[in-house]
Amino acid sequence: MFKLVSDYKPSGDQPDAIDKIVQGINSGMRAQTLLGVTGSGKTFTMANVIERVQRPTLVLAHNKTLAGQLYAEFKELFPENAVEYFISYYDYYQPEAYIASTDTYIEKDSSVNDEIDRMRHEATKSLLTREDTIVVASVSCIYGIGEKSDYLSLMLMLEVGLEIPRDAVMSQLINMQYDRNDFELKRGCFRCKGDILDIWTPDSENVVTRISFFGDEIDKISFVDAITGRTEFTRSFVEIFPASHYATGRSKLMKAIDRIDAELDTRLEYFREKGNPVAAYRLEQRTRYDMDMLNETGFCKGIENYSRHIAGRAEGEPPCTLMDFFPEDFLMFIDESHQTIPQVRAMYNGDRARKEMLVDYGFRLPSAFDNRPLKFDEFETRMGQTVFVSATPAQYEKDRSEQVVEQMIRPTGLLEPEIFIRPVEGQIEDILAELKAQISKGDKSLIMTLTKRMSEDLTAFLEKEGIRVTYLHSDIKAVERMQILNRLRNDEIDVIVGINLLREGIDLPEVSLLMILDADKEGFLRSETSLVQIIGRCARNENGRVILYADEVTDSMMNAVGETNRRREIQRKFNEEHGITPHTVKKAVRDVFDIVAESAGESSKGKSKSKKPKYDPERIINNGEFGGSAEDKDKLINKLTREMEQAAKDLEFEKAAEIRDIIIELKGTK
Repeated sequence: MFKLVSDYKPSGDQPDAIDKIVQGINSGMRAQTLLGVTGSGKTFTMANVIERVQRPTLVLAHNKTLAGQLYAEFKELFPENAVEYFISYYDYYQPEAYIASTDTYIEKDSSVNDEIDRMRHEATKSLLTREDTIVVASVSCIYGIGEKSDYLSLMLMLEVGLEIPRDAVMSQLINMQYDRNDFELKRGCFRCKGDILDIWTPDSENVVTRISFFGDEIDKISFVDAITGRTEFTRSFVEIFPASHYATGRSKLMKAIDRIDAELDTRLEYFREKGNPVAAYRLEQRTRYDMDMLNETGFCKGIENYSRHIAGRAEGEPPCTLMDFFPEDFLMFIDESHQTIPQVRAMYNGDRARKEMLVDYGFRLPSAFDNRPLKFDEFETRMGQTVFVSATPAQYEKDRSEQVVEQMIRPTGLLEPEIFIRPVEGQIEDILAELKAQISKGDKSLIMTLTKRMSEDLTAFLEKEGIRVTYLHSDIKAVERMQILNRLRNDEIDVIVGINLLREGIDLPEVSLLMILDADKEGFLRSETSLVQIIGRCARNENGRVILYADEVTDSMMNAVGETNRRREIQRKFNEEHGITPHTVKKAVRDVFDIVAESAGESSKGKSKSKKPKYDPERIINNGEFGGSAEDKDKLINKLTREMEQAAKDLEFEKAAEIRDIIIELKGTK
């Protein structure tokens, strides 16, 4: 059973939202929308719905960072249940491609994150063996991962007392894509010493399955620590899943090779008729090598390109994805749906365009097209009962949803900011007056422009007027960007001028005024959805205000203002009825450079924020200096690399990305 563990209880309008969504699910609604403002506790609402409904759940996010945050939150809320994480396992990925204009072939190059690969296997195993499973996934879950039927058919069930020769077990493990390694045991490998067979399954973090034989009979099944060798616990049976999601039976593999051979003959004839012997030669050499590897080892580089033949699917038939591992009655939450849905919709076309060049010039067989993400209509048929979650749901969600459930109340009691529309004429004088008033109160401000030139020019003007200001746009390096945000929060500057501040991931409780220039210029940065999201940046301060400078009121402006005012009125009435006084969010200033220890072996945790790091980051990055020694700089890079790897292992992807950017800039200094 799903069991939510939390010191908090649903509050505000959360109980009503939870009841409505649960009622909608139980009544058979295929799609609903949870329209929740920023900071209203949408994740906690989702968790309560899962506990009430008691169904396996897929939570879909549009990027790894958001997925990591959601995974950590659900893991904390459901400590007794299987909360799994499924994202792309590549740390680095350069897809195979061909550029015809320059006759340049780019070979696939990638670096697989072993820990994330383990978590992917753990996710599929939990779905097949447990009912209390929540999988938090990025949009990579709509890519093919091998056939569920093959994965299940190759599963090895062992139990104490079973009569089976040790060699027969090892032979089956090899068929399941395990490697024998008697010297260094690692995930996806097994070793044999006498009557002891150790198997490190790909889903296990640090526990090895030990099978003890007495003759041809399994005498004992124990689970031992991979490092210490200490027995953690024993069981009477164990389920061992394949080492690869693409593993398949020998007979099926031989049929696949025959199908690949037949397709190759057809394609070679096509190229010869077209008078393109180079493409024919290229394709035959590569494909026949892959067929030999499949025949000898059951695997080849780029095996996913033959997934249609291995699975026995018809041309154009959708691949098996993570969604197929869920039971039919699973529940699906699509977080930040206004961004996730468009991303899912676009993935197939991008993949197809790249592979067309490879197929047309003889680098791949046409069956490679069927190693692909789901088309959007295929994704829709697999969605099951779905809840879209967003502060600004798009038209797709509204049209598909049978009910829209609103969650407008924040635990802090904060209201949506007040909005004012002012003319463009005289806007600079008005901005200057507003900023001086803000500074006198000790409050911070943001200004949004449409162009880099405008942001730089406005910053230069305000500096001449004595305002502590800086600009922030895409030309600013990642480290400098983080420094700028911290400078605002530490009261070193009063204003930031930027273009798409929404993209920067800004969470600044100190900001009480947001000024948007050219608000009437319709487009991506001034659409209704963008405006509502941007306005929400001031919803973390009890005195939040937004000023829109425009010559006319566009439909996007009118809708954004109307929606914000509607939400504000709901929040105001709720506060009055319940005697709630809004208070500004208090959030500690996080210095990214705290990761640099002041001395060897000293941890950065618990350091005073006022304490100056031993290594001045501005001097390191801007001047390329580090204690006057290149050796010292190399030591810092090595230390930061360890910090980055540990952060990634702990699923703190934002921190890992910040450290990665610092390393890149350090390596770029001379």
